[in-house]
Amino acid sequence: MKAEASAARAARRSGRGTAKPGTNSWLRPDLLRALLLFAGLLLAYGPAYRGTPVWDDDHHLTPPALWPWEGLGRIWTDLSATQQYYPLTHSIFWLLHRLWGDWYPGYHILNVLLHGVSALLLLAILRRLDVHGAWLAAGLWAFHPVQVESVAWMSELKNTLSGVFYFSAALAYLEFDRDRRSRIWLRAFLLFLLGLLSKSVIATLPGALLLIIWWKQGGIQWRRDLRPLIPFIIAGIASGLFTSWVERTFVGAQGASFDLTLADRCLIAGHAFWFYLIKLIWPASLVFIYPRWQIDGSSLWQYAFPAAAAATVALLAWGRKRWGAGSLVAILYFIGTLLPALGFFNIYPFRYSFVADHFQYLACAGPLALAAAGVTKLLDHWKQPGRLLLAPFSAALCAQLGILVWQQCSMYSDIETLWRTTIARNPECRMAYNNLANIYLQQQNTAAAIGEFQTALQLFPAYADAEAGLGDAFLQAGRPAEALAAYQKAVSEDPAYPLGHYNYGVALAGQGRTEEAIAQYRETLRLNPRFHAHSNLGTALVQAGHMEEAAAEFREAIRMNPTDAHAHNDLAGSLLLLGRKDEAAAEYREAIRINPAYSDAHYNLGSLLLGRGRAGEAITEFRQALGINPSDADAHYSLGMALSQDGQPGAAIAEMANALALRPADPAIENALAWMLAAAPQPSIRDGARAVQLATRASAASAGRDPAILRTLAAAYAQAGRFAEAAQSAQKALDLAQAQPNAALAAALNREITLYKTGRPFEVAH
Repeated sequence: MKAEASAARAARRSGRGTAKPGTNSWLRPDLLRALLLFAGLLLAYGPAYRGTPVWDDDHHLTPPALWPWEGLGRIWTDLSATQQYYPLTHSIFWLLHRLWGDWYPGYHILNVLLHGVSALLLLAILRRLDVHGAWLAAGLWAFHPVQVESVAWMSELKNTLSGVFYFSAALAYLEFDRDRRSRIWLRAFLLFLLGLLSKSVIATLPGALLLIIWWKQGGIQWRRDLRPLIPFIIAGIASGLFTSWVERTFVGAQGASFDLTLADRCLIAGHAFWFYLIKLIWPASLVFIYPRWQIDGSSLWQYAFPAAAAATVALLAWGRKRWGAGSLVAILYFIGTLLPALGFFNIYPFRYSFVADHFQYLACAGPLALAAAGVTKLLDHWKQPGRLLLAPFSAALCAQLGILVWQQCSMYSDIETLWRTTIARNPECRMAYNNLANIYLQQQNTAAAIGEFQTALQLFPAYADAEAGLGDAFLQAGRPAEALAAYQKAVSEDPAYPLGHYNYGVALAGQGRTEEAIAQYRETLRLNPRFHAHSNLGTALVQAGHMEEAAAEFREAIRMNPTDAHAHNDLAGSLLLLGRKDEAAAEYREAIRINPAYSDAHYNLGSLLLGRGRAGEAITEFRQALGINPSDADAHYSLGMALSQDGQPGAAIAEMANALALRPADPAIENALAWMLAAAPQPSIRDGARAVQLATRASAASAGRDPAILRTLAAAYAQAGRFAEAAQSAQKALDLAQAQPNAALAAALNREITLYKTGRPFEVAH
């Protein structure tokens, strides 16, 4: 009886409860608790479901270039396809887009459900380890407000997804550690690999498992404990190093913001340890971007943070035989799991802050489990009254935390709210002002954008992002000189800033300073080879007459994004200039295949076909272009030319009239329409008077120096019966044609002058 009572007492302390023999414990009361946990989470995160994309979501929610089936392959094989190489996470995003597109509540609900699953897996692990208060620990971890950033932010699917794999792999390995079955080991390892492919932060799992084994067994044995974990350790280290390289090389985690000594990094780590711990104890003033500390290795007081952290660990290690090793294990787990984000490795957000709530998503399980165990043991000292208080106390605490979660979620409703809330809670957050300014820029609120960029620069004068943004605002405001000055300042302040060089290049290209623009684009790509600058560089090279180089850049843009219809169109243009018309036509057709609604590609293909005498096919393409963009004057004009070449003068005249209505006083359109009205083969559609009016305006626009327009004017005069003026205009055109020289035009004019002198108009033969 004593043994049974002891077992029941142990079960209650660990949060497992008791059940009748032969019943499944998940049927009573755990199933009800699990349902309440999910219901509570779905309720607490309710405000998040209305949330639209915020910072970085545009890089994580699948971009159009990856929507096709081949995009799924690129997610796994092309490092430039996604912002970070977490292919399993981005595959899930790809699948979600297939399922519900831009229905954002679906992304939010999935994050909440994954978070709830992780909480139950944490519960199972704590029970396996006989940790007191396992249910309370799972509840604290699930409902703590610091988790909101990971759950309410759609981009952090990588956190919630990798968390499920992390806890699943840990649970499987603990099962393997008990019965040593190889298939269980394999399951744990595969789950770990899937977690690494979701987010490499879980690379610390082998260290956590060794810590648990040491705690439970009192030591580590090479053959039994360490050897089975070697593949985990190798995979974790490889994944961590690879991610660190990607962060530096592609994401931009390098430059002046990351020039930190080892002492600086130790100071950051010590400060971060206490920061995260305090936020767990007192989750007040949680903000998306926290102030970035000023690290000063010469300031002795800053060493108090790492010194106090080391002293705490030393004290817990010294007292583990007296108080037990649980507290030491919880803190070591906390530190070890936080390690990738403690400052020893460069990660992009360190440009703005050394801490973020989502960095401690997994790590906080250690201190929270320690707190839950402490509360449970304290209540157990009160025996029956204390045990009766445990459930209502736990429920009330989780409910209070849930209210805080609800309040915190409102910050993630939309991008503007996120930055305004960040500014309200962290008024010196230069990035928030900069990003709010970019929102204003997109809304065409240029004055407000300039004001926010300038505020960011007042806070941090050497802020290259804000200088580049200010340049964008000046361009939008029609102040190109100030824009160029801002871009130049941005690249001088941070020479390793790819976006600054890119924007500077765009501005220079807009001012016709092509060679300088080319240099800036090249520097952008040197700093970040996967930056989207290849097409811009190709366009600038075309303008500079370097067609082969331009084609190579467009091909590189296509290699990085095979579904970029614009790059295919641009490549076709460069190939056409190189005289490779068949290849150009193939690229135009590929652009249309990718985007059937791409009017420019239809127009360009039509122009190529018309130039090759294939008027019927050209007509089809021009009509496709006009079906997409009916107000395209060039397409109406070219369709008119194609119809004329195809022997449909009446339809050609109608299209030319449409073109002229869209672009009045265009000399080229006026000249073409005048020629058709003057020389059409059918007498019923000729209109000499109208032709004279149009040709006279076109000739005036060219100051009477264009022989082709003067030829049209001569034909118009003749059609109107004004043969002397026709002969005079044709003679003037002939003199100009001979001076150019243009032998073909001169020969045609000689024949037409003969007609006019004999009182006959010129007419195109049927």
